[in-house]
Amino acid sequence: MIGPSAPVDLFSDAVLADPAPTLRQLRDIGSAVWLPATGAWFIGRFADVRSALNDWQTFSSAQGIGFNPTINAAWDQALICQDPPVHTTRRKLMMEVLSPVALKPVAETIDQRAEALVDRLLEMGQFDGVTDFAHDLPVGVVMDLIGWPHDVRPRLLELADGSWNAAGPDNARMQSGMAQLGQMMDLLAEIYAENRVVPGGFASRLIASAHAGEIAAETAIGMLAGYVVAAFETTISAMAAGLYLFASNPGEWHKLRANPALALGAANEIVRLETPLQHFGRVTTREAALSDGSIIPPESRVIISYASANRDERHYAEPDFFRIDRREKQNLGFGHGPHGCAGQGLARMELVAVFTALAGRVDRLELAGSPTRSLNNIARGFGRLPIRVIAG
Repeated sequence: MIGPSAPVDLFSDAVLADPAPTLRQLRDIGSAVWLPATGAWFIGRFADVRSALNDWQTFSSAQGIGFNPTINAAWDQALICQDPPVHTTRRKLMMEVLSPVALKPVAETIDQRAEALVDRLLEMGQFDGVTDFAHDLPVGVVMDLIGWPHDVRPRLLELADGSWNAAGPDNARMQSGMAQLGQMMDLLAEIYAENRVVPGGFASRLIASAHAGEIAAETAIGMLAGYVVAAFETTISAMAAGLYLFASNPGEWHKLRANPALALGAANEIVRLETPLQHFGRVTTREAALSDGSIIPPESRVIISYASANRDERHYAEPDFFRIDRREKQNLGFGHGPHGCAGQGLARMELVAVFTALAGRVDRLELAGSPTRSLNNIARGFGRLPIRVIAG
């Protein structure tokens, strides 16, 4: 059977501000739901999303992961817009600096930076959970790891902020995101042409591969662009989300204080519940059958909803609750299958380090005002998050 349809605009302000009720509604309708407002099929149940992410032969990334043709053309060389075997070859370049072995020397730096951050926060007492807290490790650690020249780092962060908007459907946020993305691509092309990067980082290795003829210059620039957008906004979102969730759930904070070994579970639960990247697109290469018998025709644009899958009551007990010792360990916040997030090991290390350091010295985290969400077509995060810390 062809799946049902629903008059839902996933990218409206109202849904982006509070997506969970709409995602539940779509899950309850069926495994695949046609959304005329976007011109795409929505897949939001955990089992179906996981299955689709494993089946790249049917649910292809090669026609882009965005929901407008402009971004899919602009990102045609990005790693997330490739299928194996091309994806496999290019991903190896990235994993040279992001594998667990490669990240071992970085771990001590991350721990030291986390402790220094907690020193500053305790001295401040009250701070913004986005700019004062969430920016610190992702920006400091990732900028060094990639090897961006110091003089362009503030500008790269500024351009990365909100760039995921460009992957949405053609709305005002998408147009704004495209303008930012265009400026970022120009800057990256300039850095590439001048080989103006810090030696030894991921950027220098990627540029060297292009100069050696192993990959095209356009491919190197596209991969760098994908890493800029993915590395900053998503981890920053997860960091801020963790503060918000712990401040809103003091019982879970006391669990972590009593048992710091729960920090990894907490990191995974933060990513599950808030899911920094809510949805990506795919295109079906052939007829696709889903778990309830729904059929998606070939050459259809599909919305793969990580955010919906991560709150699917068919898979999780009490999915809307924050539980750092949750029994169900797996979630899809870092993706799954061939396109699982290449930087997820680093993101977990950063989250574990900063919340372990906080738990060792902070008795309470409190909201010090009303948070504001930063509405984005693809990414979920905070624009402002007033937090107060009480030492203990």
